[in-house]
Amino acid sequence: MENMVNVYFFGKKYSVPADLTIMTAMEYAGYTLKRGCGCRHGFCGACATIYRIKGKNELKTCLACQTQVEEGMYVATVPFFPTDKRTYDIEDIKPEQRIMMDLYPEIYSCIGCNACTKACTQDLNVMQYIAYAQRGEFEKCAEESFDCIGCGCCSVRCPAEISHPMVGVLARRLTGKYIAPESKHLTERVEEIHHGDYDQLIEQIMQKPIEEMQELYNNREIEK
Repeated sequence: MENMVNVYFFGKKYSVPADLTIMTAMEYAGYTLKRGCGCRHGFCGACATIYRIKGKNELKTCLACQTQVEEGMYVATVPFFPTDKRTYDIEDIKPEQRIMMDLYPEIYSCIGCNACTKACTQDLNVMQYIAYAQRGEFEKCAEESFDCIGCGCCSVRCPAEISHPMVGVLARRLTGKYIAPESKHLTERVEEIHHGDYDQLIEQIMQKPIEEMQELYNNREIEK
């Protein structure tokens, strides 16, 4: 008999194998996941989860697909967090400090509590990239926030009601559009695609059986 632990999903107690992740444990318990699940490999941010261990005060955040269950774990999933994305046209805005003040003025209400950094499921220094955004250092903000997957756990815990992932997206877009040097080989490849140079190759791949496509993918050349 494999080791079992007692966990609580939506307030109900379940006994599940100790080597499962929160997501697979929910499925083991009989739940069919239609929301709050995506790539299952920690990249999409769809399975943001808040949990607390029985007898401990600390409230923790994680991704359900990456976190192993523990004895006495009380789980609450956050399948979608309504972050506030402001509307703008990247062609009309410029990489000036004022753009953050105009679009996301709440970042200047940051009290430096660092709750966002503690909540980050990717271990990013969230408070630091918000500080870069405040100062108009968009390239640094883009680099610091690059691995953000938009799960929203940081925004859940923020007393200033900042939508951190959206601030990072704006900084990365400004950096890519106006600050980073143009990637010539990317521009050339886009032109080739528009010209139809790869249409026949794509059609050939689309006709292959799924097993052969998986084999091609698993043995592809990867730049390092």
